Amino acid sequence: MSRVGKKPVVVPEKTSVSYTEGTVTVKGKNGSLSLQVHPDIDLQIEKERIDVVLKTDDRKTRALQGMTRSLLDNMVTGVSQGFERVLEINGIGYRAEAKGKSLVLSLGYSHPVEFSLPDGISAAVEKNNVIKLSGIDKHLLGQTAARIRQLRPPEPYKGKGIKYAEEYIQRKAGKTGTK
Repeated sequence: MSRVGKKPVVVPEKTSVSYTEGTVTVKGKNGSLSLQVHPDIDLQIEKERIDVVLKTDDRKTRALQGMTRSLLDNMVTGVSQGFERVLEINGIGYRAEAKGKSLVLSLGYSHPVEFSLPDGISAAVEKNNVIKLSGIDKHLLGQTAARIRQLRPPEPYKGKGIKYAEEYIQRKAGKTGTK
């Protein structure tokens, strides 16, 4: 049995949840998100909680129950508090600059890289080397952060590149001369 799926999703004040024809919509102070729910899953919405209920009890549906509960919890957290992801740029001459709805990154290439942000994601640059991404959709935020990191992943010898703030880069020893 799915332990995650059995836990109720707590809905904070000033957040509304509606469920019609297999689509759940969550509205809060930061915006609104919607999700198409699998036909084998049903939702019981009360005033301050959402329960994810199985229509049929088999292995696949129990897995869907846990996943649906996690997605709903992320939606409720996103529209009420929002999510944030922090990236750090390490390297001589590596920097970032926010220009409207895009980031201009100098990453050691012969040209600056312009990265356009998707709708719903905003970025702020601090000290030219710290990028703070924020948004209400956790999946889209993580995907955007991964795409930015992919432009210049950190390398293990000097640690140059883009990394997550909480990420640890294990360093390797360079070449040594023999005598």
